[in-house]
Amino acid sequence: MLYGRLDYQRKVRALDHFLYRDGILHAEDVPLSEIAASVGTPAYVYSTATLERHFRLFDEALEGMPHLVCYAMKAASNQAILKTLAALGAGMDVVSGGEYARAKAAGVPGDKIVFAGVGKTEAEIAQALAGGLRQFNVESESELQAISRVASEMGVTAPVTIRVNPDVDAKTHAKIATGKSENKFGVPIARARGVYAEAAALPGIEVIGIDVHIGSQLTDLAPFEAAYLKVAELTETLRADGHKIERLDLGGGLGIPYERSNTAPPLPTEYGALIKRTVGHLGCEIEIEPGRLIAGNAGILLSRVVYVKEGEGRRFLILDAAMNDLIRPAMYDAWHDIVPVIEPEPGQERASYDVVGPVCESGDTFARAREMPQLREGDLVAFRSAGAYGAVMASEYNSRPLVPEVLVKDDHHAVIRARPSFDEMISRDSIPEWL
Repeated sequence: MLYGRLDYQRKVRALDHFLYRDGILHAEDVPLSEIAASVGTPAYVYSTATLERHFRLFDEALEGMPHLVCYAMKAASNQAILKTLAALGAGMDVVSGGEYARAKAAGVPGDKIVFAGVGKTEAEIAQALAGGLRQFNVESESELQAISRVASEMGVTAPVTIRVNPDVDAKTHAKIATGKSENKFGVPIARARGVYAEAAALPGIEVIGIDVHIGSQLTDLAPFEAAYLKVAELTETLRADGHKIERLDLGGGLGIPYERSNTAPPLPTEYGALIKRTVGHLGCEIEIEPGRLIAGNAGILLSRVVYVKEGEGRRFLILDAAMNDLIRPAMYDAWHDIVPVIEPEPGQERASYDVVGPVCESGDTFARAREMPQLREGDLVAFRSAGAYGAVMASEYNSRPLVPEVLVKDDHHAVIRARPSFDEMISRDSIPEWL
């Protein structure tokens, strides 16, 4: 077991372009200390090589069958990231009108944009129909009727897949599970035949396939297999009913190793083999929508130690990054490896820290009793695997400026979202005339 885990870690680290060189943690060929000096902290830093490599892993995993890898851009939606992936041929999975606009602005053609989400408004439906899209992933009968109504008024036909809820336990965090019967997503698979019959009778609708997505951060292939076998059976049933099922959208959700010491999620190659085994015989075009695994290990959050504080029976490491910059630990009790930018000497003494930020809430805690190399005020640290659901969920809580983003390629780096000044933040407010 130990050998298998270490072998997996080697594979993972080979795909991660944040490595120590000459005693300093680098992003590709750029020292993180250099980025901290020029951009300041906290800041998100992304590796182009890692983004590209992770996309190609999924694309290659489905080689031999018609497919499109649609990046789930809710994971990280900066224009520079979208353009990097679009240049490789990626489609985009969007869940709002804003994300649709971002995808189009990044140069992604409409026929590579899948529009998902449970609450599409009629304005968003019209926006996508006017700008072009690959399909709507429909979540309910009410949404189906709304799409039909808008498409008919516009004189166009809307391509749709219907998202079925297979009632499969993804065995992931409750807040990111989407495939159980109590979740808000999709149509119960037991009602699928009736919903497809309704769709076929509606004007302005063209049914082209089936959609399924059971959750995020899955570290076991068994739930995927259970869901995809149900989709395969439904495909045969719907075809027998006379429906044209040409496309299967299998969602995303494959997890990443946040805690590298003891996690070993499946590799994309194993995931691809599962897809071929369970639905490959159906002759459908396959779509998958990875987000976390493409962006997660491609980004780190760079921060600096402000104070080391001795408490009652514990030691606090107070950083300049806070829960408004990276909310995953506060929201999901998520683990991120936190490492010093200056490589520790072999055998260096370690200490136990509660790693916290400066926001005035006890929830602003990244880790409790975390064993780390001893650190001092002014030292730089990096939160690994922070590229997904980091910057996109950041806020300006406590009037802290929105965290900037930096993209690295080889030995170059560029600010792809600047840190706003206090004046810029305040100028967005409007004062009523009576004040």
